[in-house]
Amino acid sequence: MAKYQQLVHQIRAQIEAEVWQPGERLPSLREQVMLSGLSLMTVMHAYQVLESQGWILSRPQSGYYVAPRAEFLSQPVSHQKVQLAETVDINAFIFDVLQACRDPSIIPFGSAFPDPELFPQRQLMRSLNSVSRTLTPADAINNLPPGNELLRKMLAQRYAQQGITVSPDEIVITNGAMEALNLSMQAVTEPGDWVVIENPSFYGALQAIERLKLKAVAIATDPQHGMDLDELRSALARWPIKACWLMSNQQNPVGFTLSSEKKQQLVALLAEYKVALVEDDVYSELYFGGEKPLPAKAFDHNSNVLHCSSFSKNLVAGFRVGWVAAGRHAQRIQRLQLMSTLSTSAPMQLALANYLGTRSYDSHLRKLRQVLEQRKNLARQSLKRHLPYGTRINDSRGGYFLWIELPKQVNATELYYRALSHHISIAPGSMFSSGQQYANYFRFNAAWPWDDAQEAAAAILGGLIAAMM
Repeated sequence: MAKYQQLVHQIRAQIEAEVWQPGERLPSLREQVMLSGLSLMTVMHAYQVLESQGWILSRPQSGYYVAPRAEFLSQPVSHQKVQLAETVDINAFIFDVLQACRDPSIIPFGSAFPDPELFPQRQLMRSLNSVSRTLTPADAINNLPPGNELLRKMLAQRYAQQGITVSPDEIVITNGAMEALNLSMQAVTEPGDWVVIENPSFYGALQAIERLKLKAVAIATDPQHGMDLDELRSALARWPIKACWLMSNQQNPVGFTLSSEKKQQLVALLAEYKVALVEDDVYSELYFGGEKPLPAKAFDHNSNVLHCSSFSKNLVAGFRVGWVAAGRHAQRIQRLQLMSTLSTSAPMQLALANYLGTRSYDSHLRKLRQVLEQRKNLARQSLKRHLPYGTRINDSRGGYFLWIELPKQVNATELYYRALSHHISIAPGSMFSSGQQYANYFRFNAAWPWDDAQEAAAAILGGLIAAMM
């Protein structure tokens, strides 16, 4: 570990241990040089890293201070561990929230998508134009389920880069990840079946349960470590669970990534009870750091995991191209797709195969991750300045969401309506649960450029929250 990193870890540990209190002045650069014996440049680098991570703030002509107000959520919040829902009805409110984000006058903190300006639009259009010139009537038939052969081979090769053997024949190209997830759940359940989901959960899972007339066992998640596997085992022993839908990497809305050890234990536990895992893994490319996290699919030896992903969150949302590595369920999913949407757009499949063939994708992803990390840091620092004391921010090493806990007396749905009157959107916690445990939470999208308008909106949010306390 470099010397500046050692100092970063040391000061972070001191802040977590409350050696330095929020708002308290840290030793100056020169004082820290004398205390640590390190060079001025090393100390300055360490302080800059701590500031970029939101642990400290610099004040001109004054020095460095521990970031005040909002706290990092480092301990699990006590909630009811297991919640049952024989019916789920959440669609109407979700529709209203998502529609509000389409208004260009709205600051879209409640949006589910990253800033589209981060995507390589020109290169994608060149690929689309290129394949359009050579498109033939036969292409519509050739790209019916399971989808474009070249694109499926390229996806299989990307799995192989992580040491995961997936045959192109196991992959079905879909209309985005949502179709992959819905078809996967439909393939392994029947109406009236019990399924396990996370709590809080991606609202798409709640919508799918409502549409497919399933019953949900929602198991609370730790904000750092995800689902409690002991609670999952108890649920599997108690109810006739048929499937489990969860996000293994950069979970939406909380943001945690399951450790490889926990993914392995999860897959083994579900295999023991013969329960299929529908793995929603749309954010795995948006990790921060040097190593891409493995999906749970990497530990599947029984073709029991249906791994679903898409290009919508990391390359292009409008193409609506996703896929599922479905293993032995691939044939059933193809039949279900033919009976519903028929197939994914042939030109979009061909354009993505063309773009992936340029080998620009990984370069784009590296740049995308760098920008998202910078913007997330800026958003977090701003929220820590503006949100009132008692607000807690749960952050993660990846993605573009912050999961924010408000003081108990502040209802995030009411905050949503008040913020909307100021042309600011948030995603209240009631979108992510059929119960009321997360009524004082909201999800914050940090993927947009942080400018004066965003800063002003954060200040308004802080004022609205303070007025509700």
